[in-house]
Amino acid sequence: MKSNRKVGIVGWGVYVPKWRIRSEELARGWGREWKRYAAGIMVEEKSVPGLDEDTFTIAYEASLNALRRARIDPSKLRAVYVGTESKPYAVKTTATILAEALGAGGPKRLTTGADYEFACKAGTEAVQSVIGLVGSGMIDYGLAVGADTAQGAPGDALEYTASAGGAAYILGPAENSIAVIEASLSYVTDTPDFWRRQHEHYPAHTRAFTGEPAYFKHIMSAARELMSLMGTGPNDYDYAIFHQPNGKFPLRVGTRLGFTPDKIKPGLITPYIGNTYSGSALVGLAAVLDQAKPGQRILLVSFGSGAGSDAFHIEVRDGIEAVQDLAPKTMDYVSRKEYIDYAIYARFRRMIKMLHDFSGY
Repeated sequence: MKSNRKVGIVGWGVYVPKWRIRSEELARGWGREWKRYAAGIMVEEKSVPGLDEDTFTIAYEASLNALRRARIDPSKLRAVYVGTESKPYAVKTTATILAEALGAGGPKRLTTGADYEFACKAGTEAVQSVIGLVGSGMIDYGLAVGADTAQGAPGDALEYTASAGGAAYILGPAENSIAVIEASLSYVTDTPDFWRRQHEHYPAHTRAFTGEPAYFKHIMSAARELMSLMGTGPNDYDYAIFHQPNGKFPLRVGTRLGFTPDKIKPGLITPYIGNTYSGSALVGLAAVLDQAKPGQRILLVSFGSGAGSDAFHIEVRDGIEAVQDLAPKTMDYVSRKEYIDYAIYARFRRMIKMLHDFSGY
C-alpha cells in the first residue's frame, strides 16, 4: 500500500522503566534450572514498571521524546493513537488522556484519538492509520504509540519475557521528515496462538504453536510480499527489524528471509529489556533510527498474535543526524537500570492481593 501523499517519520522517542529483574531471578523464584532454558530464549533480563507507571505514563514519556526530535508544537497533532494490550482502563481510551496531557489539537482539542488492539502489532496498526490520514491530506501531523506493561502469569513461560516499554512516532509530510515510509502492507489470518478472554487477568498461549505457524508464517509472508512490491531483496536493506517475542525468533526469521545477523542485531533490544509487546518492533526501529545514516534502507515487520504482520519499507533522509541527540536514545534507557528481586517484582506487578490495607501502620 502506498499513500497518495508521501509520508515520513518526523520524530521518534522511546521510554523504558528503569526497574529490571534478571531471568535467573525469575527462575529462582520458582525453583527452576535457568541455564538450560536461557539459551533457548536469549533474554537476560526484563524491564518492570514501577508502582506509579502504566501504559499511559510510558506513552507520555515516549511521546515527549518524539516531540523533542520532531520540533513541532503538539497543537499540530491532529491524531493520537495508542496501540496496547494493557491499557489502564477496560473502557476508556488511553489516547484521550495522552492527547490532553500533550496538548494535542490546541486549546480546542481538535484531534482524533483512539486505542488500538491487535496483540503485539497494535502499535504498527496505529502507525498505518496515521499514514492513511497524513497520506490522504486530511491531517499534516499525527502521533502513533505502541506501549505496554504486558503481563505474564506467575510461573508461566511468558513471565521470562513479558516486559514494559514503548515507542512513539510523529508522522507527517515526507518533505518534513527524516525517514520516508515508502510503502507498507499487512498479512492476517485466523491463527489462535495467543489470547485472553474477558475477566481473565493473564493471557493464554499455545507454546510452540506461537512460533510455527504463527510468528514465522506471518512475518515471512508480509516481508516477502512487501519486497516483491518494492522490487527489493535482503541485500537492498541496511537494517531489518522483526517483532521480538524473545531473542532467537528475530534472528531465525531473518536468516530464513536471507538477512545476515549484522543487519538484525542493531535493532534487537529484547535480550536486554524483554518483550515490550505493542512496542516491540517500534522500540527496535527506534534503536536503529538512533544510529541510522542518510540513504540507508530499513525493513520493519511486526507481528501480532491472532494473527497478523505489518511490513514497512523505510528510507532514511538527510537531517536525521541533526535530531538523533535531541532526546534520550534507546540504549540510554536500556543502560539505565536498577535490579529488583522476585518479592519486589511481585509487589510492583500487584501479584499479591491484600485483604487489609496496612500502609498506615
